[in-house]
Amino acid sequence: MKKSKNIFILFYFIFLLFIFLTLFNNICKSALFDSPPALVDKLTNAFESIKGWLITLATPAAAVAVGVGVFMKKFSFGDEERIRVAKKLIRGSLFSYAFILAINLILSAIKSLVE
Repeated sequence: MKKSKNIFILFYFIFLLFIFLTLFNNICKSALFDSPPALVDKLTNAFESIKGWLITLATPAAAVAVGVGVFMKKFSFGDEERIRVAKKLIRGSLFSYAFILAINLILSAIKSLVE
């Protein structure tokens, strides 16, 4: 339980850092400087590439998880526990993938509002 809490805090911190850097980058572009500082620009580009890689990796991972759940349900041969686990796996992977896509949409909306 403690490990999952630490992972959640780490991802939350990275998410907030990404939002802060995006906002700071846009503030620096518009008001303070002609161009943003090099470090902020590099970090913003790094986080955008990480976001792209996560979405690229999440799509096949979700497909594999749903496929495993479908096969587990198909070959459960009436075992109620396996059917329950398969349904949980399918539901969890679909919700996780939808959450990842929603985060992408939210970040895009924040970025368009700030610019």
